[in-house]
Amino acid sequence: MPVNKMWLSIPIACIMLILIVLAWPKSQNDMVIEEDIRQNLALNSEEEPIVESQTIFIDIKGEVIDPGVYEMTEGDRVIDAITLAGGFKGDADQNSVNLAQLLRDEMVIFVPKIGEKTIEPSSLVDDGKVRINTATKDELVTIPGIGEQKATRIIEYREAHGPFSQNEDLLNISGIGEKTLENIAEYIIVP
Repeated sequence: MPVNKMWLSIPIACIMLILIVLAWPKSQNDMVIEEDIRQNLALNSEEEPIVESQTIFIDIKGEVIDPGVYEMTEGDRVIDAITLAGGFKGDADQNSVNLAQLLRDEMVIFVPKIGEKTIEPSSLVDDGKVRINTATKDELVTIPGIGEQKATRIIEYREAHGPFSQNEDLLNISGIGEKTLENIAEYIIVP
C-alpha cells in the first residue's frame, strides 16, 4: 500500500507543479499589461484635451445635386460639404473648386458648369468695408493706415493662425497697436 500511495502522489504533485508554472507567468503578465494600460490612459488623457466643435453654416450653389444652406462642423472641408449636397452634377467644373479648403461660417461655395466664367468673390462689402478674413493684399491696402507691409503681415498671421474672430486679434500683428486698430475699425469687418 505505501508504494501505491507514493505512485499516486507523484502524478498529483506533477500536475500541481505544471498548473503553478502555467499560472505564474500569466498573472505576472496581466499585472504588467494592466499597469501599462493605466499609464497609457493617463498619458493620453493629459495630451488630448477634449475640443468642443463649433457649428457653422455654409451655402452651396451651382452644379451640385442638392444646393442649399447646410449645417457643418468647424474643421470640415469643401469636399465634405459637396458630399453632403449629394455630390457634383455631371457638367460641374470640379477643377475650379478647392476641395481641400477649410470651411468657415457664412461661406458660399459656387460650383460652376464646365466652361462657365467665374467671378472671384470680393472681400469688399456693399458699404465699402473690408472682410479682414478673406481680403487680398490689394484689398487690405485700401484701408487707411494699412500699407503693403501690414497687409502682408495680416495675411501671414491669418494663414498661420486661422481667421480673426474679433477686432482685437489684429493687435497680435506687429505694427498694429491700439491707435491703429481704433483708426481702421470703421473700415473692416471681422466675422
